[in-house]
Amino acid sequence: MATESSSSVRAVVLMGVSGSGKTLVGKLLAEQLGWPFYDGDDFQPKGNLDKMAQGVPLNDRDRRPWLLALHNLLVGLNAKKGKAVLACSALKQDYRDLLLSGLDGIRFVYLKADYAVLEARLKNRQGHFFKASMLGSQFEILEEPADALIVNVDAPPEAIVARIREDLKL
Repeated sequence: MATESSSSVRAVVLMGVSGSGKTLVGKLLAEQLGWPFYDGDDFQPKGNLDKMAQGVPLNDRDRRPWLLALHNLLVGLNAKKGKAVLACSALKQDYRDLLLSGLDGIRFVYLKADYAVLEARLKNRQGHFFKASMLGSQFEILEEPADALIVNVDAPPEAIVARIREDLKL
């Protein structure tokens, strides 16, 4: 994988299925870099949150307004030459293409984990709209990226962040 200087990386998008640690790792990375952190879940339309809270997986039509909102966030950051860390599942290549459309300096980091590890995490997570029973639906549509930094989440969050910073030269 080619490395980039920190000046060329404008945003880091932490992607992966639910429970992979996108928010935890993202907040830690943003704090270390002094960049703002955005949680993609905060951009979900209420209807999507309600649907997932009922244990119903989202489809591509449901996800499109959410992905467009995140793309608009990245466009705004790019226009201001801002930097940020974004947590967003971005499970399909089409989703990642939409997020990147017309932008440069965006790097994806795929937080990869085994199904059993994530299922255990989700069963122990309290107060989150995403139900452990929906994990299978995310793995079904997951298209592992060919153009992202891939980091296995079997290490502590601090080690994951150190790896991201080292590999992306941040």
